[in-house]
Amino acid sequence: MKPLLLGLVAFTLLACNQNQSQKEQQTPQQSEDVASTAPPRVFPKSIGSLLEAHGGIAQWDRMNNLCFEIDKASGSEKHSTDLKSRRARIEHKDWVIGFDGTDVWLAQDTAAYKGNARFYHNLYFYFYAMPFIVADPGVNYQQLAEPLEFDGKKYPGTLISYNDGVGDSPKDEYIIYRDPDTGQMAWLAYTVTYRDNEKKDNFSFINYSEWQEVNGLVLPKTLTWYTVEDGKPTKPRNEVNFEKVNITETHLDDSLFAKPEGAEVVPR
Repeated sequence: MKPLLLGLVAFTLLACNQNQSQKEQQTPQQSEDVASTAPPRVFPKSIGSLLEAHGGIAQWDRMNNLCFEIDKASGSEKHSTDLKSRRARIEHKDWVIGFDGTDVWLAQDTAAYKGNARFYHNLYFYFYAMPFIVADPGVNYQQLAEPLEFDGKKYPGTLISYNDGVGDSPKDEYIIYRDPDTGQMAWLAYTVTYRDNEKKDNFSFINYSEWQEVNGLVLPKTLTWYTVEDGKPTKPRNEVNFEKVNITETHLDDSLFAKPEGAEVVPR
């Protein structure tokens, strides 16, 4: 690993490891003060009850950072996100991707990163932050008449769409399917329109197969992607496990997301 990447990775390890110790120094009164300044949030009943089943939007709004790790075939990735600004950073042994609030940047040893860094910089954050991510401004909700039926169980669904100008891919659509027994999220169907910005009707499916409680919130532990036939999920094809999850009220340092010397800006 080159000195540039070694320094970048060490810096983020220190920043995210400080989250827990700083969290322990905070008092309950500080959390209540932060929550009291947030404007009222109004959601359809289906979404409101879903958010409550995962710890509630008030608890989510108190949090300021989210960090987790996932293992890929090429090595481990550490994802860090500022929940208020959505600035982001992903570290791998061979590259670092960041979003400073304006630009996505990429620092790497030669041409180590093979994908589209702009598309990837918040991809897993969106999947992981479900269902809270659909409480963002500019979101539209539509209760679906037909539930998803899988293995004899029916999951009621809500279609999520976005206003024009929201994010890089405002034509993306999601369907959140709820477990009728627990009230928690069970499935996510989603489209990808990043490349051509054209609305799609071919949905991919993720089963939110295992959850974990972190700081009062019920967050994913395992996501399982399914093959799709005739618009329905059929059998598992791959899964991603989320480790070392940390979500706290601590503010990550601005320098964590700043483009370092030698990194390149990734165009849209």
